[in-house]
Amino acid sequence: MKFHVLTLFPEMIMQGLGTSIIGRAASAGTISLDAVNIRDYSMDKHKKVDDYTYGGGAGMLMQAQPVFDAWKAVCKGQKVRCVYLTPQGTPFTQQIAQDLAKEEELIFLCGHYEGIDERVLEEIVTDYVSIGDYVLTGGELPAMVMIDAISRLVPGVLNNESSAETESFQGNLLEYPQYSRPEVWHDKQVPEVLLSGDHNKIRQWRLEQSVERTKQRRPDLFQRYERNLKCIEQLKKDKLSHIEMIEVIRRGKARLIYFKKDGVLLQDIESGYFMATATNEQGAEQIVNSLKEEMSDAAKAPSYIVAHQDFLKELIAFEFDYDVLMECKQAVYTRKEVLPIKKVVADKYQFRNLTLEELPIVSEIYSYGDEESMKERIQKKALFGLYQEDSLCGFIGIHPDGSLGMLEVMPEYRRNGIGSLLECYLINYALKQGWTPFGQVDVTNLASWKLQEKLGLCLSKNSLWWLEKKSSK
Repeated sequence: MKFHVLTLFPEMIMQGLGTSIIGRAASAGTISLDAVNIRDYSMDKHKKVDDYTYGGGAGMLMQAQPVFDAWKAVCKGQKVRCVYLTPQGTPFTQQIAQDLAKEEELIFLCGHYEGIDERVLEEIVTDYVSIGDYVLTGGELPAMVMIDAISRLVPGVLNNESSAETESFQGNLLEYPQYSRPEVWHDKQVPEVLLSGDHNKIRQWRLEQSVERTKQRRPDLFQRYERNLKCIEQLKKDKLSHIEMIEVIRRGKARLIYFKKDGVLLQDIESGYFMATATNEQGAEQIVNSLKEEMSDAAKAPSYIVAHQDFLKELIAFEFDYDVLMECKQAVYTRKEVLPIKKVVADKYQFRNLTLEELPIVSEIYSYGDEESMKERIQKKALFGLYQEDSLCGFIGIHPDGSLGMLEVMPEYRRNGIGSLLECYLINYALKQGWTPFGQVDVTNLASWKLQEKLGLCLSKNSLWWLEKKSSK
């Protein structure tokens, strides 16, 4: 990802972000930092960039021309999101960080004095963001805060790729307390459960601690957490059919848009997809009305919407000009026991994350995804290959919505149980993360149905439909 900062103090940006994790990521080329001095674009011989405000008032205002020219030099005719740091903006949250992390390039505009001429803001700014209800001397510190938060979500910036997924604000919960050596410090003992080695008990303890800490310190977040729990309870009335919605909420990736007894509409923050279910036609109409508000700006319409009822599918397809891409059944691994594959693999195969070197071959063989989407999955370390020595036998991955899929076996290795090994591996991987493993099977894909039944996955009785935006084809 490329970050451009339009500022009067470029050295402040580069020094502030040039150390620690962000500095190392920049040095490694994982991210790019570019601090642009707005004064370089002033037409004044003294490089003046401010003037008095029309109508009077205290202080000086940054002029439009040097800001516009600096922005134009960075954009080079391309459409790039431009974030203006201002106390008048939308409060910065982890959700906004996740949204901005999807971009390949971002511009941050730092104001000073009394701000910036409104006319240039109207022309170039796409996002107005605040880091809090207080006033600073300039936008540099807020820009650095946002770049730090966004960079941590860029694949390859953190050594531990799961770190960004298991910390504060995921699932509207604050992070649980953590401990390191020594076991006893100032007569305070590390909680015994953390020394037990029982991962299920540790996971449960951490959840309990997160819930209690959130309840005490952030009652506003706790209210959202409780609402999500109530939503899950409603969806669990048909758990197999709604497992993808339940898991998006559980994994802290859901933005709950509509939730009443007659239906649920949520958005998966990572993929941007909407997921909807309704108990009756009245609920379907309420969901459609909510979608109209969400997609009032055509640019916000996602590539895909998932509908859980035939009448809801028809209504959404008609109202929003979406095509029905496929009808699926959910395949869910409901047990907690890992599947036994270690001995088979140890004797003959190895599992590894796919690398970008293998992108051409996996893009060619997997017909449901384009090269860019496969590249994103590889960078997220969400595509896994099974190898015999250095030969790739097949691969499998985790879709942006959290479902297991993208299973492909290379032609020369088919009919050797490779598909079963790959799916077993990914089921075990999901269990280790504390997830319920699930996938979605096209109703016409009988071979995949047989594989799911063979591995002990339960198939939902009801279907769901994937709808694709016509313009996305």
